[in-house]
Amino acid sequence: MDLHQQFEQAVAESKTLSERPSNDTLLLLYSLYKQGSEGDVNVEAPSNPFDFVAKAKYEAWDALKGKSKEAAMQEYIELISKLKA
Repeated sequence: MDLHQQFEQAVAESKTLSERPSNDTLLLLYSLYKQGSEGDVNVEAPSNPFDFVAKAKYEAWDALKGKSKEAAMQEYIELISKLKA
């Protein structure tokens, strides 16, 4: 199975985890998913200063700027594997 197939499988498995991950872990999963599927941030930062969730998501994704899609996919796969254990 190639990396893209493993990534897609991990994405599917993320929806069936037995326990809900912590908010920090969810933020990491989100940022790795976005970096792995889209690459570097390609949207404007949220303009509403009180939308803390959107701001946190944007900042988490932006923090991965420069990481290759493949590296982000691999980290996502490994994190999902740990969460399933």
